[in-house]
Amino acid sequence: MFSIFKKKPHIDNIEWLGVDLHSHILPGLDDGSPDLDTSLELIRHLRELGFRKFIFTPHIFTELYPNSNETILPALMLIKDALKNKNMDVEVSAAAEYMIDETFKVKEAHLTLPGNHILVEMSYLNETPNIEQIIFDLQIKGYHVILAHPERYKFYHHNIERFHRFKDMGVLFQLNLLSVVGYYGKEEKRISEYLLQKKCYDFASTDLHHDKHLLALSVAIKKGHLYEKIGTYPFKNKQLFS
Repeated sequence: MFSIFKKKPHIDNIEWLGVDLHSHILPGLDDGSPDLDTSLELIRHLRELGFRKFIFTPHIFTELYPNSNETILPALMLIKDALKNKNMDVEVSAAAEYMIDETFKVKEAHLTLPGNHILVEMSYLNETPNIEQIIFDLQIKGYHVILAHPERYKFYHHNIERFHRFKDMGVLFQLNLLSVVGYYGKEEKRISEYLLQKKCYDFASTDLHHDKHLLALSVAIKKGHLYEKIGTYPFKNKQLFS
């Protein structure tokens, strides 16, 4: 007897996303990978899960991680050389995740994703003062602003109209993949589901820092949970960055 209900496909990889545009895998730069060997292992596992391209985005945060081209680009070359030596078929490049605080300067040259996309973040506790003006100034300078993991900003959890204000301004949203499986908490999961329902997200990424992230991500992917939740959502990772 045939069921009238179609069974959802069990997709145990993440080839449908393909490009990871936010991670902390470059060695020794921030709170992500501490060394080259760890970086290579993280890349190897993520490649096995289905990623084929990585745009690494170390923090640029004056107070804690004062990175710049002078620290990021040599770390990228170190990774590129090691991948070539190991014959690992994966494409890598680098941008940055900019903390928008009082030290951030719009007029400086910024390390961006392709197409002049700039990845920005705020503190998880408080909205950056004058954030709308900063976004506007960046846009006037020709940047396409991507707000990293909006679902994780606790000050918006009960002020969701702010999300719609940013979308009206043309801000792009990047989802952390682990948010939808509850890794960061119930509220973060709830908000991610709301923003998915409203089609607010433009991109999704790992925001990978360490083995715990990798393990949780691997389980969600291999059990098919991640594809069931967001596998058919129209993310633009491949469209804009492959």
